[in-house]
Amino acid sequence: MTGLGDVWKLDATSQAELVRQGDVTALELVDAAIGRIERRNPALNAVVHPMFEQARTAAAGDLPNGPFRGVPFFLKDLAAEFGGEPMTEGSEFLAGYVSDGDSELVARYRAAGLVVLGKANTSEFGLLPTAEPALFGPARNPWNTGHMTGGSSGGSAAAVAAGLVPVAHANDGGGSIRIPASCCGLFGLKATRGRNSLAPHYGDIGNGIIHEHVVSRSVRDSAAILDATAGPAPGEPYAPPPPARPFAAEVGADPGTLKIAVMTGSMNGCDVHPDCVAAVEDAARLCESLGHRVDYAEPDIDWDGIARLFSNLWTGMFGWVVADWARRLDRAPAPEYFEPWTWRMYEVSQKIGASDYLIAVQDAQRVARIVGRFFDDWDILLTPTVAAPPLPVGSFLWTEETRRSARQAVALFSSHTPLFNVTGQPAMTVPLVWNGAGLPVGVQFAGRYGDEATLFRLAGQLENARPWKDRWPVIAA
Repeated sequence: MTGLGDVWKLDATSQAELVRQGDVTALELVDAAIGRIERRNPALNAVVHPMFEQARTAAAGDLPNGPFRGVPFFLKDLAAEFGGEPMTEGSEFLAGYVSDGDSELVARYRAAGLVVLGKANTSEFGLLPTAEPALFGPARNPWNTGHMTGGSSGGSAAAVAAGLVPVAHANDGGGSIRIPASCCGLFGLKATRGRNSLAPHYGDIGNGIIHEHVVSRSVRDSAAILDATAGPAPGEPYAPPPPARPFAAEVGADPGTLKIAVMTGSMNGCDVHPDCVAAVEDAARLCESLGHRVDYAEPDIDWDGIARLFSNLWTGMFGWVVADWARRLDRAPAPEYFEPWTWRMYEVSQKIGASDYLIAVQDAQRVARIVGRFFDDWDILLTPTVAAPPLPVGSFLWTEETRRSARQAVALFSSHTPLFNVTGQPAMTVPLVWNGAGLPVGVQFAGRYGDEATLFRLAGQLENARPWKDRWPVIAA
């Protein structure tokens, strides 16, 4: 049996098995995780709101007998409401806010037996592909603390990559699961639109571009947690087709011979870093060696148009975010509550009319049909996850002098992920490559709408062919 001293190296499935077998208690797992957090978090700034006493009480009590009973877990400090605990979404605007109950997803996590140890760092309202809020300071990449974690689920990704917890909640509106998973050397799946519920406060967010799930070290953890949380609550606006069998059963199943299209270029006209191109080409060769049919192809769409429509969707959505919180908090928006980048986006959002937003929605739905037809001929589209390896902390800093270069840096970095928020299709990043500087460079695989099963089968095959579970950053030791 693995001793408690290195239990942190086990994935959530194995940790839960230790509890079921009586080899460790839930409280021992939680105490071990708390000790690691106290030692490692000062260098990472991944955890911004500890909930240690609440977690110890839960672990010592009568936990639900779910599949992850006793496993330590973090919630991203965005959208995930835990009754009686504050939530800031990385912003001063939410100062003093305390959730009056669990969101549906959090209730399902708790029913699965996961023990929430705290809230993880995020960019303000999840707007940027990093986790560097002025409120808490930057989360730092365990592979090199001078570099960003990616985002906006960067605190969750840093925590899992450093072995503070084996898996953590994340959400994704333009890549915020996949980007930090890529930057931190993790597996990250954005599930099909509507697979996880946003109840009770929301039906959808941004016309369905926001998706909830986790970042994890193992593929099987991602699949099994999705089994525990997926499914509609009453009144959902979207209901993807239910899986034919549990997602966990797909991991290790034969994917058959897949037709994989490969795209190494940018989706917005920006240059793609050679390391990211090389990672995709390496993944394509690996897939070919596993018996899949691989060739270069991409959907026939206007990539500049995609960037424009996503910008309008994202900016219009953010105007709603502020208006929604202003109503909930009975607090008028003012610039002193927000970071300069955020406030500028809010100002721009006020110039987008209802017709502009609905035109963007119409264009997004048209693009989804075009991309859907592309997948009539292909099972998978393989692309870079990000267009550059993890950047130095502060690369997206907004000042009057840097605002143009900061916008360009964000556009470059996150060019490949938003398409699948627009289409609602599942997409995953897989940690197959580390570059010469020792930084992870993930690759993205997208599948048909509703078909996470094929992605999980392929991910399990890749994990078996090139395992990453024993690859840890020095800071984790």
